[in-house]
Amino acid sequence: MRAWQNKFRLYLDLIRWSRPAGWLLLLWPTLGALWVAAGGFPGWHLVLVYVLGTFLMRSAGCCINDVADREFDRHVKRTAQRPVTSGNVSVKEALGVGALLALLAFALVLTTNLLTVEMSFAALAITLLYPYAKRWVSMPQAVLGLAFGMGIPMAFAAVQGSVPPLAWVLALGNLFWVLAYDTEYAMVDRDDDLKIGIKTSAITLGRFDVPAVLMFYLGFIVFWVLALIPKGLGASFSIAIGVALLQVAWHYSLIRTRSRDGCFKAFRLNHWLGFTVFVGVVLGYAST
Repeated sequence: MRAWQNKFRLYLDLIRWSRPAGWLLLLWPTLGALWVAAGGFPGWHLVLVYVLGTFLMRSAGCCINDVADREFDRHVKRTAQRPVTSGNVSVKEALGVGALLALLAFALVLTTNLLTVEMSFAALAITLLYPYAKRWVSMPQAVLGLAFGMGIPMAFAAVQGSVPPLAWVLALGNLFWVLAYDTEYAMVDRDDDLKIGIKTSAITLGRFDVPAVLMFYLGFIVFWVLALIPKGLGASFSIAIGVALLQVAWHYSLIRTRSRDGCFKAFRLNHWLGFTVFVGVVLGYAST
């Protein structure tokens, strides 16, 4: 019994159970897109499908990522003790857990409509591709942005049965946000990544990393604001955007010296920025 308990704890560590910030980064823009697509509360069915589906797919992605990066991770102090890298969870086990989680997420998608189901295959393909992008792509964070943004058009597909241009504008804005926070994340491991030959945006951008992160944040906010101006979301949304901009300024104060602790703290706190924008959308529709 104790052996199974220990193994279960390792599986929880594999999917980053104790670090929810990662899946929250996917959740807030996806839920925001649901609200925009529905013009308000989209109903509990879709909320539960996308909350649970987001958690399951991010967890599956962690399994795939750890298998793909197991040889790299052992050379990075922060990741050397991950379950697959340390050998406590086998590659076969990790892939099995990931496949089970992905199948559960797919079962949720099957309760929506055909277009959403079809789009889920594209989302899965990008999820499988991302862990290997850092071997060939100078800014693999852009591939991650595509993966993390698929929930937005899928939300419109589930609500409206189609994907209007608005969905892609919001997804493009979200891509900039992913570039911002994952560059902060890459700045933490830049020295280790240079030694082992991994490509990241932090390495590619070099001394322009900090101003680039700020521009990425502003790109995210500008695209969402311009996309949602016609919706007339009022003062609540405007206040939320103001609070989000204050958080961007705070992030600058954390990353400007490029310290590992500062950059990692900035990354971990990003879900509050996404939550702020989401709350602004919800309150905006509630007041219209």
